[in-house]
Amino acid sequence: MWQNISQALEFKLININDYTLSVANLLSFLLILVGARLLVYLIKKVLHRSFVRQNLSDKGKEYAINQLLKYLIYTIALVLAVETVGFNVTILIASSAALFVGIGLGLQDVFRDILSGVFLLFERTIQVGDIIEIDSLVGRVKEINIRTSKVRTRDGIMIIVPNSNLINAKVINWSMENKITRFGVGVGVAYGSDTSKVSDILIKCAHDHPKVLSKPEPRVFFRDFGNSSLDFELMFWAEETWEIEFTRSDLRFKIDEAFRSQNVVIPFPQRDLHIKSDSTKSG
Repeated sequence: MWQNISQALEFKLININDYTLSVANLLSFLLILVGARLLVYLIKKVLHRSFVRQNLSDKGKEYAINQLLKYLIYTIALVLAVETVGFNVTILIASSAALFVGIGLGLQDVFRDILSGVFLLFERTIQVGDIIEIDSLVGRVKEINIRTSKVRTRDGIMIIVPNSNLINAKVINWSMENKITRFGVGVGVAYGSDTSKVSDILIKCAHDHPKVLSKPEPRVFFRDFGNSSLDFELMFWAEETWEIEFTRSDLRFKIDEAFRSQNVVIPFPQRDLHIKSDSTKSG
């Protein structure tokens, strides 16, 4: 029986010149890949239990470690698997150096994205779960992969962002370091309005909203004398940056209602039109 199994494993599937591929080689190739997949799964489970046991809630750190270990294990497994089926990886790379140079020149952007992905996973300036703003687009980071990252916008749209954009572009990370962020709501009132009264109304509207923090205190800034209005801005602090547009909208509703009840007028732009007649023309 064992002799039959041994003969079956030594059966040559491919035999071309100096290269042979046996059943044993193919099975070893598959076992290495399956073993790598199983090892990645076990490491993920063990790491998660370790974080839970130590009461660590840093999901970004856990995710980064998982991704780095996954790429490392898969790279080693792929090299071993290729060696198993009879290919010398060192000789293969050396003999294909010119080809790799040509491919590298054509895939510079891809390699730049991959390198940026490694930097993101090591530096962790942007992590999974962070709320970021890039090119006026606000979204929550869902995944950071080796070449691209997935960002879900407030509209529920998943955006695929090259990692080099997150490294090279101007990115605002609303979740980094501080858990609270300051926001503003601008409003204009008619000339002649009681500015102290306007300030008191805006502060009260901020205090009455449950999502606006009482400390630091909300403040009102008299921004400018506009063309047709006195321009104010209510500045307030909030924790829930993801839903801040809903908070701003609620405040605008409250401000409009309060202004109406207190007879504070929000003006609309006005233009004076002067018609000049030509007195040199005779009737």
